[in-house]
Amino acid sequence: MSKHTIKNKGKVAIAMSGGVDSSVTAAMLKKQGYDCIGIFMKLWTEKKTGYKQAYIDAKKVANKLGFPLYTLDLQKPFKKIVVDEWLKEYKNGQTPNPCIRCNKFIKFDLLLQKAKSLGCDYLATGHYVKIRKQRTESREQKAEILSLISVFCSLKMANDKNKDQSYFLYNLTQGQLKNLLFPLGDYTKAQVKTIAKKLKLPVYKKPESQEICFIAEKTHYPFLKRHLKLKSGLIKTLGGKILGQHHGLPLYTLGQREGIGIGGIGPFYVVKLDHKSNTLFVSKNRDDKLLFTKKFEIKNVSWISGQAPKISEKIGVKIRYQTKTIPCIIKKNIVTLKTSKRAIMPGQSAVFYQGQKVLGGGIIKK
Repeated sequence: MSKHTIKNKGKVAIAMSGGVDSSVTAAMLKKQGYDCIGIFMKLWTEKKTGYKQAYIDAKKVANKLGFPLYTLDLQKPFKKIVVDEWLKEYKNGQTPNPCIRCNKFIKFDLLLQKAKSLGCDYLATGHYVKIRKQRTESREQKAEILSLISVFCSLKMANDKNKDQSYFLYNLTQGQLKNLLFPLGDYTKAQVKTIAKKLKLPVYKKPESQEICFIAEKTHYPFLKRHLKLKSGLIKTLGGKILGQHHGLPLYTLGQREGIGIGGIGPFYVVKLDHKSNTLFVSKNRDDKLLFTKKFEIKNVSWISGQAPKISEKIGVKIRYQTKTIPCIIKKNIVTLKTSKRAIMPGQSAVFYQGQKVLGGGIIKK
């Protein structure tokens, strides 16, 4: 961070979770001269007690840095838009990512609206991602030639590739990006922790939060068991031999080996989930051809620039968070991979990159 404090940079609302990342984000922006306020989002979760400590921690940081902290109760919309839809998709044989939906509809819609209503110029979060702004000039002929200057925003991967969260933010638009700040994009997690300790922020020793915020367990399977009416069915080989019973198709994913429940004669791998017959098909071949996909269609497509990339452009796609980009071609929402990839599931997000720049993405169809 700069040793010099720059004044009058505008008013910013900071999404404060009580964690290290959002706390350092707040400290950075305060030091840079922004007029800061904090917003603590109350989201639906089964374990209600966790929010009390999170709020206390966020309040301590806001008090130390000298700005007010507001609470925004988003439990009902979060439950309806994120949690219920996530369960519905799983029930229908999809594998959705709740964080992507939360970012689209909660953080960068409802929270951004709240920030604007409080008179803020910007909303800032502790995401590890970068925005790069450049001035563009276009000319159009009217009665005379007018020069139209605007700002174009690019979304780019963070410096810390182990923490980069650009995969979750492909739905952002130009209109949203001009009002967003992501101060952590140029830092590593280790550097952020060092800053928190150096500034003596009350949360500097706080551990990482769990993967899915509304689920208490390390995996989502217990949550699915509690909230879905699961129906058991047969486990079969591709040849039709019955090997046992599964506990509900939403509890299984393509390529899965552990936890299938066939003892002694394996290992077996999930190669097909037949929802019509409620049958789980398995194979002893880890590289069964049914597990590999080279072409798929996407829906609910969003492009950050507002336009799809040209077929001639060199682009790559990530099918899962923290995986390598796969060279591909996209034409009319049909994605063709350079090489077939294993265990691609419907409902996953396909996110497209050009080098470090995020182009956009969509949801993989069946």
